[in-house]
Amino acid sequence: MSQPESVVADAQAGGRSGQEPLAKLAKRYGLRRAIARPRFSVYLRQLWERRHFILTYATSRNVSKYSNSALGQLWQVLTPLLNAAIYFLMFGLILGGSKDIENYPAFLLTGMFIFTFTQRTVTAGAKSISGNLSLIRALHFPRASLPLAYTIQELQQLAISMGVLLTLVVATQEWPTWFWLWIPLVLALQTMFNIGAGLVVARLGATMRDLNQLLPFITRTWLYASGVFFSIQDKVVESAELPQWVANVMYLNPAASYIEWMREILIKSHNTEFGHYPPPMVWMSCVFWAVFALGFGFWYFWRSEERYGRG
Repeated sequence: MSQPESVVADAQAGGRSGQEPLAKLAKRYGLRRAIARPRFSVYLRQLWERRHFILTYATSRNVSKYSNSALGQLWQVLTPLLNAAIYFLMFGLILGGSKDIENYPAFLLTGMFIFTFTQRTVTAGAKSISGNLSLIRALHFPRASLPLAYTIQELQQLAISMGVLLTLVVATQEWPTWFWLWIPLVLALQTMFNIGAGLVVARLGATMRDLNQLLPFITRTWLYASGVFFSIQDKVVESAELPQWVANVMYLNPAASYIEWMREILIKSHNTEFGHYPPPMVWMSCVFWAVFALGFGFWYFWRSEERYGRG
């Protein structure tokens, strides 16, 4: 009798008699589960080995996302622009939010484009597992490949959006300076944060069926709390006369931190005290959220690797 046949025979005998648990039997023959969670270091190595798949998957999704619309890829730029136009009309003109902010168009556009990058990454990450169950059940690969691919997809779209943003900022007479060389660093830190946040919501979205219904409310609240269309310092401390620590807490919000740093780089008049350098609290918040979210996100997602696609 061959070894596979002997394993089956032993399993049947053990199952009938109950003398030897199946787990112990599998260990005796050197067998392991078909889908077992590897060690964390092995898991990261497996992701790196599949980097070409992740990049190709993200690129193909980008190409096909707007293939059925007349304007195609233009929508990835038009969407934040249209949102910015609506907020400029409502908050800048009707509610008078622009009167205390120099170069309000550049101020608002920077906030919208930077926040949209995080918002779309989190929203897409929440659907990355639940929306690809057939792929997960058919193939064996590190499941983190999917939220990673969705983040890369949004990063590819951001590359186009940033070109539009910088053009519009120059159109408002904010001329390029050497400080613009900091832009890739800020975007790299924000991307690290987005990857971690995408991994966290991907795991939550795989089990919480109502998360996709709640996310629009969560991200809308996040939008209002991040100072996208108003100055946190002016509205919270000077207008509402709240303590400074309330504004500081709002600045520590990761989305607000990345927006604030990018505004410091692009808009000359945004902060006269620090010039183009953000307050230490802002850049420290950016670095902290990038490192913490990336590390925690991978660990948190990896912990449930065996359960994705089941049930």
